[in-house]
Amino acid sequence: QVQVVELGGGLVQAGGSLRVSCAASGGTFSSYAMGWFRQAPGKEREFVAAISRSGGIKKYVDSVKGRFTISRDNAKVYLQMNSLKPEDTAVYYCAARGTWSSSTAPVLALDYDYWGQGTQVTVSS
Repeated sequence: QVQVVELGGGLVQAGGSLRVSCAASGGTFSSYAMGWFRQAPGKEREFVAAISRSGGIKKYVDSVKGRFTISRDNAKVYLQMNSLKPEDTAVYYCAARGTWSSSTAPVLALDYDYWGQGTQVTVSS
């Protein structure tokens, strides 16, 4: 059974930076495309960023382009968040998708197989 666990999160002032990380255990991490989603109170879960298993393909929602960076190493995936805004406040979820393809980086939540419990990111104005 694959387990996905997010680390990091917390409270930061607007304009600040924060990094969240995620590990997927119980499988071969390098075989997973990874994604970050977020859900703000009263809103639906939305795609934030995704990275292919090789790290060569990265995708972002328009609202975070130029501010957020997704990356990965052999064990974890990271989401570096800079120039944070109050509207970035949400629970951030990490997700994993098992794939043979080196170019897969899904943007739809239904395309992911495993999910973490989420970590709260709060940006104060």
